[in-house]
Amino acid sequence: MAHQAMKSGYLQLTERLNQFPQGAPPSELLYKILKLLFRENEASLVALLPIKPFTAQTASRIWKTSLNDTKRILNELSSRAILLDVQNQGKTWYTLPPPMAGFFEFSLMRIRSDIDQQYLASLFYEYLNVEEDFIKNLFTQGETQLGRTFVQESVLSDKLSLHVLDYERASEVIKKASHRGIGICYCRHKMKHMHRACDAPMEICMTFNNTAASLIRNGYAREVETAEALDLLQIAYENHLVQFGENVQNRVSFICNCCGCCCEALIAQRRFGFLHPVHTTNFLPVVANEKCNGCARCVEICPVEAMTLISANLPEKKRQKIARLQEEMCLGCGVCVSVCKKNALVLESRPQRVIPPLNTTHRVVLMAIERGKLAHLIFDKKAMVSHRIMAAILNVIIKLSPAQKLLASQQFKSRYLVNLLEHVQV
Repeated sequence: MAHQAMKSGYLQLTERLNQFPQGAPPSELLYKILKLLFRENEASLVALLPIKPFTAQTASRIWKTSLNDTKRILNELSSRAILLDVQNQGKTWYTLPPPMAGFFEFSLMRIRSDIDQQYLASLFYEYLNVEEDFIKNLFTQGETQLGRTFVQESVLSDKLSLHVLDYERASEVIKKASHRGIGICYCRHKMKHMHRACDAPMEICMTFNNTAASLIRNGYAREVETAEALDLLQIAYENHLVQFGENVQNRVSFICNCCGCCCEALIAQRRFGFLHPVHTTNFLPVVANEKCNGCARCVEICPVEAMTLISANLPEKKRQKIARLQEEMCLGCGVCVSVCKKNALVLESRPQRVIPPLNTTHRVVLMAIERGKLAHLIFDKKAMVSHRIMAAILNVIIKLSPAQKLLASQQFKSRYLVNLLEHVQV
């Protein structure tokens, strides 16, 4: 009976997590993960929390507990990086992040003894790398994805550099952030416990702004100045790591420095590249056939297997190979360009420019529409949401394309909102 009650609490928590645009498909493995991260009573309480940011007063009303008890529980959850606590104008706002990018990663972003991290890593590996339902659900639904690739700035030509916008540069994200936190790479930490990790740097996972502030405050990231963060970015370049960050233009919350062997996003790109699980940069490498000697450095270094070797078709050199790019797989990161010794690779602009969502609210609304979950954002009754938050959501919706507005209007039954979508001109 106790087992059934416990599983019921985790089942409720799973339903709550799946109100996010990027959810977590139910499975026995997921229940084991949640049981390791959440105590029995915590799972039931967290399942009741709003999707949007909330205060302790809101949680106290929902939980029907005293404000002091509520704050104690919320602060305990924040101390374990299950919740993010954000300070804004003297008030603390709490948010339950999605599993990814969220509390799954945070649980392995530092060495800790309060949970069995080796067992947790094995559960993550089975749930994410073997079952695949979670990865497919996270990376292959809709057109708007969680993350995007940043171009390696060191391989840009002087001409291209003039046309690269600030939000396309990881260095600018670092410089403009209000807070910069560095933690252990979740992906390589997980693979280390599975005896599958590569030798790429571990303490190089970057978080920014409010997310960084919360993780720093609770000991899951160490605060660094701009100069050290830029030095770490250079180390990532030297180790041929790909910069994979939040798919927004403003106030990026994370940039991971990824290897092709450990990173779930890059693994997803290799497996499901035709579904575009990761947004690319605005660049593609172009091969100069006359310079390429078929050394295969670019093939070996490409983290998503977008480079191959083909015959050079030279009668006098029948065994000569040259590099060939599979454009549909390429992220445009520029790692291949950085290892070419013959200058046979150069980045050029893509024919059609890739434009990320403006900010996190914009991204979440787009993902919710495309995944049929917009109603969860609009009708989040538990939150009794403030006018400020609702205005931000509606401001995104009314600026959507006609096709996106139609999708949005089909997902909720509110005459006011449907009328708003039909009549507001942007």
